[in-house]
Formats: sequence, C-alpha cells, structure tokens
Amino acid sequence: MSSKVLAHISLFVVALFYGANYLVAKGLMPDVVGPSGFIVLRVTGAGLLFWILYSMNYERIEKKDLLRLFFCGLTGVAINQLFFFNGLSNTSPVNASIIMTSNPILVLVASAFILKSKITSRKVSGIAIGAIGAIALLVLSSSDQSKTVSWQGDIMIFINAMSYGIYLVIVKPLMSKYKPLTVIAWAFFFGWLVVVPVGFSQATEIEWSALTNQHWMGIGYVIICTTFLVYLLNIFALKHVMPTVVSVYIYLQPLLAAVFAFIYAAMGGEDFTGDITWERVTCALLIFVGVYLVSTTSTKQKRTSNI
Repeated sequence: MSSKVLAHISLFVVALFYGANYLVAKGLMPDVVGPSGFIVLRVTGAGLLFWILYSMNYERIEKKDLLRLFFCGLTGVAINQLFFFNGLSNTSPVNASIIMTSNPILVLVASAFILKSKITSRKVSGIAIGAIGAIALLVLSSSDQSKTVSWQGDIMIFINAMSYGIYLVIVKPLMSKYKPLTVIAWAFFFGWLVVVPVGFSQATEIEWSALTNQHWMGIGYVIICTTFLVYLLNIFALKHVMPTVVSVYIYLQPLLAAVFAFIYAAMGGEDFTGDITWERVTCALLIFVGVYLVSTTSTKQKRTSNI
C-alpha cells in the first residue's frame, strides 16, 4: 500500500476520531468531570505520552525559541482545548462540529494579520461567505429554545477554532526547524502549565471511585484517540500529502458527528438529532463554500504562478 493511500486512511481515521469525540466528551461533561478539569486530564495524559516518545528521539531546542513555543502551547493547547471543551459542554455537538470547519478560514485571517500574507479577492469572498454561515448559526442558537444549544457555547467553540488557527500560523517556522514531535511535546508542556491552574479545582472534584468502565473508556478515548493518536496521524499525513488535502477532511466532521448522533440516540443516549435542521445544514454549506474558496487557487492564479 502506497504512502499516499496510508495518509488518506490516516486522515479519515482522524475525522472518525473527531466525529465521535463530540459525543463522547459531551456525554462526560459536566456531570462526570468539569470541562476544564477534563482538559487537565487530557493534556497531562497526552503530554506524558508525547514526552515519552520525545525522550526516545531527543532533540535540543534553542533558548530563543522558547517564547514562541510558549505561545504555541498557549494557543494550540491551552486556549484551544479549554474553550473547546467548555463550549462543547454548553452547546450541541452538531453546532460545535459545524463551527470547527471554519478553521481554514481563520488560519487565512491569522496569516494576513501575523505574517502580512496577501489575500486575493477570491479568498475575501470565501471569508465573507464563511462568516455569513457562522454568524447565521450564532443567530439561530440565540433564538433556539433547545436545551442542547447555546450561543455562548458556540462563541467558545469559535474562539477555540480561532486560537488553533493562530497556532497553525506561529508554529510553522518551528515545524520547519525541528522535528514535529519535538514541537508538540514542548507545546503540550507549556500548555499544561496554563491549563493546570485553570482546571485544577474541577480535576480534584472528580469522584474517581464512582467512575464506571464506560466513563474510563470515554476518558481514555479522549486522551489517547482524539489527542495523542490524532496528532501523530496528522504528522504522518502531512509528510505525504499537501496541507490543503488535510484541510479538506475537516468537511467530514459535521457529517460524521451527525451519523454518530443518530447512533448515540438509537443506543439510548441523549438525542441531539433534533439539532440537525435545514437551517443548520444551510449554515454548514455556506461555511464549506467559504473554506473551499480560501483553500483552493483559481485557474488564473495557477497559470500566473507557472509563468
């Protein structure tokens, strides 16, 4: 089997992990563990696994890069994960998965502000269309009477996506200088320093003796599958396919989250299928179109770049 095929399989597995994560994590919060406390478990567990691998392939870093690594940990681990789980705890997994697809648009915006990257009219159109979809979704949430939907939670998910977008921009120079595992290990270390003070009280409130096998499986799934393995699979995929190919797989997350929502409801879990409405599907399509426009290059631009 070729490396490219394996890369695509890896990306599909990542999408599967993320699609299920919306429901697995949602099912544990806040009754079993508070969202911020959950992040302490997630970052601590996955961080230890990354550092074990890093110690086997140790690479020295320069002191001048520590500050950038700290900001990578702040944006790519701490703010990103804290706002995601706190947002997911307060809104529907359907809404969360839709908002997360706006990440490529936010990466482009972050690149424009931080790296002063040029934005073409095509990409401006993509940003505008994607923004309309995201704003429309927030408006729907603010007027929705459902207990599973919250505009406050949606905004937290958006902040999470925006923070991760900034991380992807500022981490790029480090990824070209060091091994990806080195960067991730240090980012998780600095992220851990931030999340522990924030989520420590919730982590200490966990009634460990009351946890069932299902609870342990859910916590293990979040730490191992949607954190540790996802990062490693993405690293492998990026070695063999273009970043634009990786970003395309983000489209699968809302679809897979919806499929898992139906399965979850059929198995007797909380029913989120009522949140899958035509209005939300329309918002998702607008965001998809926006992501497509900012992630692809027009035929005219391709010809110009080849001259």
